[in-house]
Amino acid sequence: MNLILIHDHELNGRTVCLSDRRAEHLRKILKVKRGDTVRVGIIDGLMGTGMVEEISRHAAVLTVETDTQPPPKLGLDLLLALPRPIMLKRVLAQASALGVNHIYLLNACRVEKSFFEASPVKDLDFAPYLRNGLEQAMDTIAPTVSVHHRFKPFIEDILPGQAPSHKLIAHPGDDVLLSEGAKPGPGERILLAIGPEGGWVDYEVASLRECGFLPFSLGPRILRVDTAVPATIAQVALLRQID
Repeated sequence: MNLILIHDHELNGRTVCLSDRRAEHLRKILKVKRGDTVRVGIIDGLMGTGMVEEISRHAAVLTVETDTQPPPKLGLDLLLALPRPIMLKRVLAQASALGVNHIYLLNACRVEKSFFEASPVKDLDFAPYLRNGLEQAMDTIAPTVSVHHRFKPFIEDILPGQAPSHKLIAHPGDDVLLSEGAKPGPGERILLAIGPEGGWVDYEVASLRECGFLPFSLGPRILRVDTAVPATIAQVALLRQID
């Protein structure tokens, strides 16, 4: 936890009293003492510092000063075939840490229907996992997440209404690398599609290509979803730095 995140409603003026895992982290991991300062951020707001006024077994009281903007987002949205729940939790944290703007969780032929009935999808409770990513990366603004139970209606009805973007689909077997024909232009908004563990079926690939998605390969190795997501996003971020 590199950043202590605070909800605006938790503040009493400039003071916050923490009595949950954040206080435990301050006491057990950071081993703070009265007068120490730690990095804090207001969820959906500014970042800054918190001075420890009191620390005990039960609570930590901080005086908060915020004056720093969170880091900029990547300008990248993620279209993700819904993975198994334990993997989804990891991917949500990774995508949040890497600065993704929005995550579309989509059904696909090789997605187990039971995944939609499992937590956190059934309860739409993504916040704890997104917050883990923000705490790691020192950010305060989490990606937004939407769940789409049917592939065809999403492709035909929802996707065309989204903002114009450079659309990419990671698909093993394609020879084009991201740095070649599928390379996004400078400042171009990106929509990145990553399929399920078994891959997209031919119909899904064809449908996405008809919508303007350009297929590319990460190389000869077939990666798990929780490896492919950060690996691909990191490549996009690097290419933009080069531009």
